Parts: sequence; structure tokens; C-alpha cells
Amino acid sequence: MKRPVVVPRQESLMYPIVKNPFVHNLQFSTLDMIRIALMSVTIAPVRLVSLALLFGLAWLLAAISLAYRTPEEKEKPLAGWRKSLMAPVIMLGRAVCFCTSFQIKVKGRPTTAEEAPVLIVGPHSSFFDGLVLFYCSTLPSCVSRLENSSILIVGSLIEYTQPVLVKREDPNSRTNTIKEIHKRAHSGGKWPQIIIFPEGTCTNRSCLINFKSGAFYPGTPVQPVIIRYPNQFDTVTWTWEGPGAFALLWYTLCQFYTSVEIEFLPVYTPSEEEKKNAALFASNVRAKMAEALGVPVTDHSYDDCRLMQKAAKLKLPKSAGLVEFMKLNKKLGLKFDHANDLLDKYYAIAKNSGGNITYDEFAKYLRLPKSEALEEVFNLYDRNGSGTIDFREYVIGLSLISSPENTEETIKFAFQLFDEGNKGYITKEELSTILHGAFNMDGLDAEVLFDEVDVNEDGKICFDEFKSYVDEKPEYLPVIKEHMKIKTNHYDFEDNIGSI
Repeated sequence: MKRPVVVPRQESLMYPIVKNPFVHNLQFSTLDMIRIALMSVTIAPVRLVSLALLFGLAWLLAAISLAYRTPEEKEKPLAGWRKSLMAPVIMLGRAVCFCTSFQIKVKGRPTTAEEAPVLIVGPHSSFFDGLVLFYCSTLPSCVSRLENSSILIVGSLIEYTQPVLVKREDPNSRTNTIKEIHKRAHSGGKWPQIIIFPEGTCTNRSCLINFKSGAFYPGTPVQPVIIRYPNQFDTVTWTWEGPGAFALLWYTLCQFYTSVEIEFLPVYTPSEEEKKNAALFASNVRAKMAEALGVPVTDHSYDDCRLMQKAAKLKLPKSAGLVEFMKLNKKLGLKFDHANDLLDKYYAIAKNSGGNITYDEFAKYLRLPKSEALEEVFNLYDRNGSGTIDFREYVIGLSLISSPENTEETIKFAFQLFDEGNKGYITKEELSTILHGAFNMDGLDAEVLFDEVDVNEDGKICFDEFKSYVDEKPEYLPVIKEHMKIKTNHYDFEDNIGSI
């Protein structure tokens, strides 16, 4: 009789409340489609022409302000007549917002650079979020890629904000960026405020994902700023799965109006502990913002988006790549490159089963017939009891179930189970006999498995070949161990498995 498997799960590795913050499904009603069709031939074209004219004027003012600066002036904040053009640029920016259909409501008081040198804005859900720049106490500086400064028209507008430029090809870019932010934050208000979206990528605003620590290293007071788009028909959310940028721009131009709320929260002054620990500072600011928004926090990050893109290239559902990366990084020490490699391995198992590993695919991958031991290991991986293993469960399972078993001592013990007489190698007959007795595997399947392990093709499996194969497929040892427990009626799990 099959014994029940009761496995207490670590609460810290449970699924997040929001499983996928990177998807936006825009649903069109008949009225929405009629409105877009009518506005596309009436109001939207006029708005688009108006935007072009306003951007042109803003670019002209920015270009004049930036003209003929000396190298020394480029290293200093704008001053004099150059700075005086900032007010009309802000007015033009607000006119752009109006022409795009935005009706903006501002709550709270924007602070000055002396009070809070850094503005922390979230949730980051759209390219439209940049409109916050025009409602601060003065035009703040942004953080931008160096390449963006060379884009026609947009480049001059970005440069006018006196941005902190990031050189992605430079291996020291992150360090240099943090140093520049630190320098400006401690300038005593000489430099404009720096506006930062610490999530680092766009979400659907259902939660606040992991905050990057760069904005918090200076240890200075920050002002959290939250953005809401309280619209029934959401044409602004730009995520990794959903409508593209141009489509969203056009849908927004075709609305009678689009509501936006910008709320400036009270300045957050870090404690001494937070000044020394940027990650703690970032986490506490995120908690304050999430409380004001009424949304949960998760440990998703930009690395999840990179894994989503990899999953799409492998023809898996994009959501297959979601693992809540920062949580697994902190809890399991998972590195991105390793997760990226594991996704390839996961694809090899799950490619024929819709993106999740079924029990049948699990058995097929290990070339083992279905058995009580195999099913129980499968159930250990299947953390939510869904009957399938997703990529997140697979990564956690390898880390907490299979990898701890793959010690040199355990592998040697497993090898000796097959090696009769301690000859130092396993014959085809020995492997077939034990696999048939343990898993009722027929001789043909055992021969196929033997040939797969016997890479030297010398008719025997040496320890190095056995170890190499087990390292490649670490799921084997837990299955063998589970079989031994069942065979000997020893039902107590090891601490490493029982506390997963």
C-alpha cells in the first residue's frame, strides 16, 4: 500500500501573492472599439500633430540651453540663463500631458533637492510614467543609458535634465553610476533632484517588485512618489506581455481623457542602520509605498523578465520563466547564469507537455518506469500539488531535494548498490537485474539506459561515468534513496528533505 507523503513547506518559498506582474491583457468592449475607430479619424490625429509641435518647441529650448557649453560647464549644474529656460520647458511638458489626454491630479507636496535629493517613483508600469518630471518642484535629473542621449530630439530633452548616464558596455558602469548619484545627493541641493524608478522594469501595478539598491547607497533622505492610473480601460500599462508601445500610445490618444494620480509621500529619512544597509533602506521604503498603494510586495525582478524572454525563445510560455528570482537568490543562492542553464534543462523535459513537467515526462526523462519511489520524489518537487512541476518548483526541487543528496559519499554508496563484488565497475547484467527488481524495468529499457551512461562504450560503467551521469541528472539519487526506504520500511525522511 502506498504510504502518504506529508511534506511541510517552507513558508518563505511559497508562491507569491501575485504570480505574474509582467502581463497586461487589454480587453476591448464593443464601445471601446467604436470609440477608438471614431477618435482615430477625428481627435487622435490632431493630438498627434500637437504633440509633435510641442516636442519640437521643447527640443528647441533644450538645444538652445545646451548650446556652446564648455567641457567644464558640462560637469556642473545648469545655471544662469540656461537654467531660466527650465520653466517654459516644464510648461511645454505639461501641455504634452494635456494633449495626450491625461487629466492629472497631484497629491502631497513635492520637496526640494535640499530636503530630499532623490525621488523614488513607483510602481513603474509605463513609458508614460515620465510625466512625473513635470510635476516636481523643479525639473529633476533622470538615470538614462548613454545611447539615449544621441537619439534625435529625445536626446536633447534627456540631456537637458542633466541625467546620470549609464554605459552598459562598461564593466564599471554600476559602480560609476552609484558614485555619481552619491556625489549629487550630497551636493547640498546644488544639483537637481534625481528621479529613479527602482524596480528597473515595467509591471502591471498589481504589486511592487524588488527595489534595486543603487538609489539608496547615498544614505540621504528620499521622497517616495507613487503613480496611479485609475481608469476602467487601461491603455497605459506597458509590460513584457501585452500591447506594444505604439499601440498603447494610439489607444491613449483615442480616449476622451485618461486619469492619472501622482502622490508625493512624506520624506523618508533613513536610520543609521539603513544608511549602512542600502538593501534594508530600499526594502523599508518599498513597504511604505506598498502600504500607501494598497498592494503587496514580491521578489520578482528584471532577471525574471530575462528568463521570460529566454522561455519565449525556447517556445515555452513566457510565464514559465517566472521564478521570483530575487527570493531564490537570497534563499538558495541561485545565480542568474545557473537559472538560465536550468531553463534549458527544464525545456528538454517539459517541451512536449505544454510548459510544465508531468509525471509521465518526469519518468520518461529519467528513463524509469513509474513506481512508488519515483512518484514520491515527483510529489516532493510538485510543491503546490497541482500534478505538474513548473520551472520554479523544478529549481527549488533541485536545490533542496536533489543537490543535497549528490554528495561524494552518497554517490559512492549508490554505485556500490549496483557493483556486485566491488569490482570498480557495473556490468549491463548487474544494472538490468537491479533496475528490474527495484522498478520493474524491462531489459530493453535497462540496456538503453546503460548505453547512455557508458560513454566510453566499453561495456561497463566505471565510477566516473556513473558520477558524471548522476551529476547531469541529480534527480536519480533521491529516487534510489526513496526506493531503499520503502524496501526497508524506513519511513523517516532525512532532515534535508523533510523540512522542504
